Amino acid sequence: MALNLIPSVYAAELSLLTAVRTEILQPIVGVLFAAAVLIFFWGVVEFIAGAENPKARDLGKQHMIWGVVGLFIMVSVNGILNLICDTINC
Repeated sequence: MALNLIPSVYAAELSLLTAVRTEILQPIVGVLFAAAVLIFFWGVVEFIAGAENPKARDLGKQHMIWGVVGLFIMVSVNGILNLICDTINC
């Protein structure tokens, strides 16, 4: 009898993990990915608009670098989530 409960408990845990991934983690990753893209493009605009001002160019460069770092982190998080989900068969 106890052996019959194990698959249903395991299935419930997987459905909970799948729900957490699709309802919580994926939207957060999507919003942060969009924010990183916006920061990168804002840095491009600052860099171009401040072409004659070295401080404005440096600020634009910093925003572009941090935007790329944010994009890399979000792509990595998405890859890690997919790896975990593929490992436990979500």
